[in-house]
Amino acid sequence: MKLQFPKTKRTIIVSFLILGVALSIIVGYWYGNSQQDVVATVNGENISKNELYELLVKQNGQQVLDSLISQKIIEFEAKKQNIVISDEDIQKELAKFHQSYGSEDAFNQALEMSGYSLDDIKKELTLNIKINKLLEPRISITEEEIKKYFDENKEQFAQQKQVKASHILVETEEKANEIKKKLSDGQDFAQLAKDNSTDTMSKENGGDLGFFGSGDMVAEFEKAAFALEVGEISSPVKSEFGYHIIKVTEVKEAQEANYEESKLQIKDTLFGQKAQTEYSTWLQELYEEYKIENFLEDK
Repeated sequence: MKLQFPKTKRTIIVSFLILGVALSIIVGYWYGNSQQDVVATVNGENISKNELYELLVKQNGQQVLDSLISQKIIEFEAKKQNIVISDEDIQKELAKFHQSYGSEDAFNQALEMSGYSLDDIKKELTLNIKINKLLEPRISITEEEIKKYFDENKEQFAQQKQVKASHILVETEEKANEIKKKLSDGQDFAQLAKDNSTDTMSKENGGDLGFFGSGDMVAEFEKAAFALEVGEISSPVKSEFGYHIIKVTEVKEAQEANYEESKLQIKDTLFGQKAQTEYSTWLQELYEEYKIENFLEDK
């Protein structure tokens, strides 16, 4: 059973990997099976690699090729301008993912379930960082713009009260009461979660769910979690998923929005918005500078 607690489900935002996946299908599969004429059979009738390749090219080929051309141009420009992406640059970006998921472990679990690898993410982050560095000279953000964004989005920068909790999820109340007794007898919460919880997303981390705020969890779970003191363990709590034993491990109290503390985040947001607009214009200018021959367009 894969359990998703937040009403707004946690999903990895990997839109930037979509073209990479298409590329791996079209190119990686093609070359990886270059010695095989037959890629599948149905009742003994063959499907050839040529049929597969032609269909994939017809469906996605031009889009993927455009992406490859763009990537090649970006690499040339980055090299021309001596732009080098360090491991520290990549780690800073990864930290943003970790924060959005509550912890690095939670992010890694979601990543594993998505089918992508950390290397996939790092590769695409490297490309994105290069693009941002190349666009930086073309984008300016004023103090007035930052202040205006803050004033219009104050609620976004105010911190709700949040709790960090772990839980053990089981199917029956009887099982939940049995685990509660073991906890009262001094057994380890994390180990009991690993051994008993049906929540596959959190059990290997000892039931850790990271931080969450109001509205992130189903009502019964949230009400119980927010009523607990740090270190306190709940009685069994019934929800649509089963019976939970909840342990609160940390609390972040609510805070009003603070302009100075929010400036860097706002600047990143505004840069991202402007970069999306500027990217197409910038890339089109480079297309005109480079000699590009697209042989797929003639097919």
